[in-house]
Amino acid sequence: MRKFFTGRAKRISIILLVIIIIALIPTPYYLYQPGPIEELEPRVTIEDAHKSEKGSFNLTTVLSIKAVNPYVLAYGLVAPHTDIMKEEVVKGDLSDDEYNDLLNFMMKDSKQNALVAAFTEAGEKVDIDYHGIFISQILEGAPAKDVLKVGDVITQLDGHKFNELEEFTSYLSKNKQPGDKVDLVIERDGKEIKDSVELIAVDETNRAGIGVAIDEDFTANISRKVKIESEDIGGPSAGLMFSLEILNQLTKEDLTKGYKIAGTGTIDHKGKVGQIGGITHKVTAANEEGADIFFTPKDLTETDSNEKDVLEEVKKNHYDIDIVPVATLSEAVDYLMKLEEKK
Repeated sequence: MRKFFTGRAKRISIILLVIIIIALIPTPYYLYQPGPIEELEPRVTIEDAHKSEKGSFNLTTVLSIKAVNPYVLAYGLVAPHTDIMKEEVVKGDLSDDEYNDLLNFMMKDSKQNALVAAFTEAGEKVDIDYHGIFISQILEGAPAKDVLKVGDVITQLDGHKFNELEEFTSYLSKNKQPGDKVDLVIERDGKEIKDSVELIAVDETNRAGIGVAIDEDFTANISRKVKIESEDIGGPSAGLMFSLEILNQLTKEDLTKGYKIAGTGTIDHKGKVGQIGGITHKVTAANEEGADIFFTPKDLTETDSNEKDVLEEVKKNHYDIDIVPVATLSEAVDYLMKLEEKK
C-alpha cells in the first residue's frame, strides 16, 4: 500500500513539474480582444466649457494580452473575438520601452491634433508651435537604420526647417534622387545630433525618401485651458472621438442629443480622419456596451479597409448599431447636427 501511494505521489509530482515547466515557456504572440469603451466627458476638462451632455461620446479600446505561456495562447485559440499576432508583427524590432514610448507619443500627438481640429471647427483661435518631424518607424535595410532611432525628431534637413509632412516629403521628391545624401539635425533625448543619411527609392516611381514613417511633432497653443486624461491609453486611434468631445464642450448645442456614441479613427490638425487597426474588436466592444452609433474611418483608397471590415463584422454578427463612415471631423458633425433628439 505504501509503495502504491509513493508511486502515485511521484506521478503527480512529475505532472505538476511538467505543468510548471510549460507555464514558464514564453511564446512570441499577443492576443487581441475587444476592450472596454471609455466615456470621454469625465476625461476632458475645458475652461468655461458647456458640460450638459444628455448622451455621451466614447472612445473604444482593444485589449492586448501577451501570451506569456502556451496556456494563455491556448485560451486565445478558443476565446471569441480574439486575434493572435506574432510579437514581431506588433512591435517590429522595437523593445518594450521603445514601443511604449511610441504609443505614448502617438497619444500625445493625437490629443494635439484633436485640439487643433476641434478648436478650428468651433471657430476659435489656434496657433501651432512646430518642433520638427518625428520618426515613428524605420524601414528594415534602409541606410537610415544606422543613423536614426524611433523617437528621434528631425529639426532640420539640408539646413531647412519643415513644419508639415507634405513639405518634408515634397522637398525630397522634387530635389533629390535615390543614392543622394542629406544632412540632418536630430533631437534625441534632449540632445542635438548632426549626421547625414543616404536616400532610397520609397515607391515604384523611384521617388527619393529616407525610408521612415513620420509624424508632425507640435504643440497647440489655444485660447482656453484644457486637460485631457489619457495616461492609461496609448496610440492615435482616439483622435476623432477626442475631437468630438472637445468640440461638444466648446459649443452650446449638445451634439450627443441623448445618444451613446462610440467610434474610432485618427485625426490630423486639419480634421482629416485616418485608418486604424483592430477596428472589428472596437465595433464589437461598442455593440456589447450598448452604443447607438459607431463612427468609423471612411475607406478612401484601395488599401483602406476600416469601413468595409466594420460593415462585414456588423452583418456577420447581427449587431444592433448604426455605422457612420466619416472622412473628416466636419462630416461627423454634419451627421450629428441632422440627428433628431433621442426619445
